Amino acid sequence: MKRFMKWMTESFAPRMDAFTKNIWVASIQEAIMVAIPMIFIGSIITLVTILKDYIPGMPDLTPITTFSFGLLGLFIAFLTPYIVMEKKGYHKIKLLAGMSGVSLFVMLLNPMLNDDGTIQFILERFGPSGMVTALLVGVFVAVIMNVCNKFSFFKKGSSLPEFIMDWFDFLVPIALLLVTGWILVYPLDFDIFALIVNLFEPINVMGQSLTGFVLFNFVGVVLYSFGVSPYVLAPIWYAIWIPAIEENAALVAQGLDPVNINTFETFFSGWLGIGGMGATLPLVIWFLLAKSKKLKSVGKATIIPSLFNINEPVVYGAPIAFNPLLMVPMWISGLITPIIVYVVLDMGLVRIPSKVFQLWYTPMGISTYIMSGFNGLLLLAVILLIVFVVWFPFFKLYDAQELKKEQEQADQLV
Repeated sequence: MKRFMKWMTESFAPRMDAFTKNIWVASIQEAIMVAIPMIFIGSIITLVTILKDYIPGMPDLTPITTFSFGLLGLFIAFLTPYIVMEKKGYHKIKLLAGMSGVSLFVMLLNPMLNDDGTIQFILERFGPSGMVTALLVGVFVAVIMNVCNKFSFFKKGSSLPEFIMDWFDFLVPIALLLVTGWILVYPLDFDIFALIVNLFEPINVMGQSLTGFVLFNFVGVVLYSFGVSPYVLAPIWYAIWIPAIEENAALVAQGLDPVNINTFETFFSGWLGIGGMGATLPLVIWFLLAKSKKLKSVGKATIIPSLFNINEPVVYGAPIAFNPLLMVPMWISGLITPIIVYVVLDMGLVRIPSKVFQLWYTPMGISTYIMSGFNGLLLLAVILLIVFVVWFPFFKLYDAQELKKEQEQADQLV
């Protein structure tokens, strides 16, 4: 264990931290994070539509979800190149990069141009199903803009106005991007969406299996326990989660049963994110009963954020990160709970989530009931009991250690 901790501390964690801070990776993460409020809108609409059961004649609000969550791909196509250019300090071209991303993305949607001048799009491709395409388009646009920004048609000290020189220099990357899109879509009749669906099918199949479901949670928990933000995996996670919940919602709308278990809700809002990634709320509650003054103080300081599934204060304040005594129960919870949740949902004992509900900060139990009803709450109760038991012996050992330290410090002061 000591050798493993040393390798993780001195080698793995620093490399992961450097990878996370890479401009390209950080830009993709930030683009997804910036777009999340548009997903939240869909979640809020989900909450509001519950009132339809009690208010006759309430208007249909689903178009709001369509033109927020349903345009996620479009937002990502703009944000990714924009943020890359911003982080690189190319402020003159960041807006052009974003607009070029939107332009290329829309062209690759492969719309049908009619003789009467109208144009037809497949609306589904603007949203979560187009997210991977949007990310690829965004990165491609950023690469071209980054390379072309290093060249200019004009020598330094030219008498031409700067904005004129900028216009001509910007024409090259924009033309290159749009000509590339035109060649792919029209002369070559290439459908990038179909290609990506085929390429991601094995990943999606694995992600919706028991193994994939457990790995998704466990890898994030392990990274977090070493102080590395699990959102380094956000591009992979969201590429599976968001289309999965969209497909579930579409199936339910057709009167069919949802089939995808691995959605964002099942990780955080429903059962596994009890107090945040790693199910840390039970530990915080145990801290409130600690004999150690330090741990009791940590419990008091972190209980409110933990109730809203925000656990950075306890992960870094207890600390759990780089603390083997608390990392181990976090890993155990990260393995046991997703197995139980997957098996129960797969057996049909609890309804598989099918509503767009990304309000992960909703207090425990509320989101669970919204997504899966009373049976979902029973499953949550079982998970809570298990996680409380898992944390308890490790908490007792840690509490005894901290209490001993406090007593020794008090004896030295006497």
